[in-house]
Amino acid sequence: MSLSKSLAQIRRLEELAFRGWPALESRDLAGWRLRFSGGYTKRANSINALGPDARCDAETLSGLEAPYLALGQRPAWRLTPLAPRAIADLLAERGYEVIERSLLQVCPLHDGFAADPEVRIFAQPTPGWIEAFSLHSPVRPAHRETMQRMLAAIAAPAGFAFVEAAGQPLAVAIGAVEGDHMGLFDVLVMPAARRRGLARRVTESLYAWAWQRGARFAYLQVVATNAAAMPLYTAQGFHTLYEYEYRVPAAP
Repeated sequence: MSLSKSLAQIRRLEELAFRGWPALESRDLAGWRLRFSGGYTKRANSINALGPDARCDAETLSGLEAPYLALGQRPAWRLTPLAPRAIADLLAERGYEVIERSLLQVCPLHDGFAADPEVRIFAQPTPGWIEAFSLHSPVRPAHRETMQRMLAAIAAPAGFAFVEAAGQPLAVAIGAVEGDHMGLFDVLVMPAARRRGLARRVTESLYAWAWQRGARFAYLQVVATNAAAMPLYTAQGFHTLYEYEYRVPAAP
């Protein structure tokens, strides 16, 4: 694949992921996208390059950092292959450090993924889903309203997978379909329910749900050190399309 085609594919997946996990506010400045969501999640509160021609100089960087500093937040730069090459060195000079590396993985869907009858998929998160996610993610009380607003902003069709037994939540996950892709977000199995295949059951139920809605590919974002999740995603057919990292100012 040529570099231009590769960057175009990355750009498309980035846009899908932006909308699949929407920030409450976004601003495009000098070739960068600034995302704001009250400090809830790095993805939704980060600076992202829209292409390798994004402006990359000290004055621009200061201007991009300023809105986060005004909100009392540490600026978080999310560097994908779309970022200009010079940005890493410039951020290092400004005292930024890498705090996390993640992978964007994709997988072809097919009609062999079967829905599990114990996995319920709702068009909107139910109170039980929200409570389980908030408790076990966990979501700080100060961020719960923001979290619910972000979930409500996911464009339909969205699927909120939920498994419970005897009134106790066991697993949750989110699927967001746009065109022929489904984004998989926030797969969460409660500690007492682990090692029972629930991650596979909720994800494959969402793949089956998405297939019926026209999706032919799934994508996900996973922390590179998540050794527990990698074997499952590999077995399901996912492969890494690109990597990205977060950089924040070094702690004083």
